[in-house]
Amino acid sequence: MAETSSERVQKFFHDLEFHKAILTTCTNLYAALSQRFTSLDNSLHQKSQSLHSKFQSLESRSHQTLQELRLRHTSIPERESAAAALISDQTNAALSDIRKPLPANPDLSTTLKCLSRKMDSSALLRFIVSKRKESASLRAEISASISEAVDPPRLVLDAVEEFLNCKLAKSGVTDKRWACGILIQALFPESGGGAKRPEFSRRIVERAVGLVELWKVQMDEESENGTIGAAEVVMFLQMVVCFGLRSMFHDDYLRKFVMEFASRRDMAKLAAMLEFGDKMIDIIDELVKNGKEVEAVYFASESGFTERFPPVDLLRSCLRNYKKNAATMSKKGNNSQAATDDSTTLELNTIKAIIKCVEDHKLEPEFNLDNLRKRVTQLEKTKAERKKSATPGKPKKRGIRSGGVSSSRPAKAAKFNPHQSSSSSRRNLTPSLQPSPSARFPGTFNYPSQTIYDASATANPYAAAYGAAHTQSPAGMTQQHYSLPVDNLGPSGYRSTTSYVGQSSYGVYDYGNATLSTYQPPYTVDQSSYRG
Repeated sequence: MAETSSERVQKFFHDLEFHKAILTTCTNLYAALSQRFTSLDNSLHQKSQSLHSKFQSLESRSHQTLQELRLRHTSIPERESAAAALISDQTNAALSDIRKPLPANPDLSTTLKCLSRKMDSSALLRFIVSKRKESASLRAEISASISEAVDPPRLVLDAVEEFLNCKLAKSGVTDKRWACGILIQALFPESGGGAKRPEFSRRIVERAVGLVELWKVQMDEESENGTIGAAEVVMFLQMVVCFGLRSMFHDDYLRKFVMEFASRRDMAKLAAMLEFGDKMIDIIDELVKNGKEVEAVYFASESGFTERFPPVDLLRSCLRNYKKNAATMSKKGNNSQAATDDSTTLELNTIKAIIKCVEDHKLEPEFNLDNLRKRVTQLEKTKAERKKSATPGKPKKRGIRSGGVSSSRPAKAAKFNPHQSSSSSRRNLTPSLQPSPSARFPGTFNYPSQTIYDASATANPYAAAYGAAHTQSPAGMTQQHYSLPVDNLGPSGYRSTTSYVGQSSYGVYDYGNATLSTYQPPYTVDQSSYRG
């Protein structure tokens, strides 16, 4: 009987344990379900609030858009009258110019306006080419002049078509490329980022599409042959931006041009206006990997990524790397005179580029330039003295006695230093390289966001971030970095300012002076029904 009671007690406790386990499981399940439902409720509440906010924003934008449409609709008669009056005035002015001959010695502005009113693109191109030595004055006058035309965008497209035909005929390409670039720039938006491009009629945009497609075919052939010019690439991209033809091209196609000619003065603004979005971060990263920190500063500034790519850090990295690059260049050349000259040129160009970049972005409080300016003065003085000492002396003339009898004393032979003469003749026979400030030699970089580190890296804050050193020998420098491209020279070797290469005393970079000419069309045509 006692055993039976004990078994019953044990069974009772076993049942209690079983029910306890069930209660614990139910309690945990209830807590999990409660938490899950609470989370779902919060998520639904947040989404509901987000949708409500979006609906309110959409309603506000719709109301604003409808109001703008009503205003535009009510302003159509006034705009039509203004456009008709403007066209009438411009037509009368053009007819008046056609009827009367040009004055004997017309000034630059008068001639440009007269040819623009006549819509004579061929004569306008010829005149611009003839005034190539006055490029600064041309750029100052061209926007106001073409605004006098009855249809300014058509005038520019006529010039572009003539230039493309010249390319097909392979005749007079260089001069017309330069002149056509000035006209295209007159229609180009003033600045990057949120700049609003001009609006053109559907017919004009369709014609621009046809010309850009033809141009693309020609550029693809030149790219394969390695003969494509940097100035022409800038013109092409300006056409794409100005006429809203971005959707015609894949990102990789445009990025190839941007990366290849990143050192061009206008390229940072063009890249920002080509709307690469977050892919711009990859472009700037690649510039830094390739040792183009100065270009990266301009790209980051134009695209709004200066927090991710601090300009001062990039410039300090550039400053550290160029010293190693210059030392490497001298060492590879066995410290010869030519290698020393190239090293000095690299250092001078790099320092000037850094100074120009700091001045453009107003970074003087964070980046002291006093020592760099002193170094520039010292290097320029050293180069001038070396150039002067390398010039062979002129032999002295024989003395002439009275009566016209020459002295019996033989003239002294000019003294030449054999090493000096060899160096001089080498520099005279071969154009001296002007390495770009963007040309870099082995160096490593590191960003805080990277996770690859090299224990042997130097104190460079960008060291080893990309896991590989970037190298570029002097022989591998492209011509556009250290000398003028062919299309930047006039008939007599004149250097044109429209090459888009910097004109400042601080080297090839001139982003700060890259203020672009603008054209505000006298009329605005709704282009909402067309998408380039």
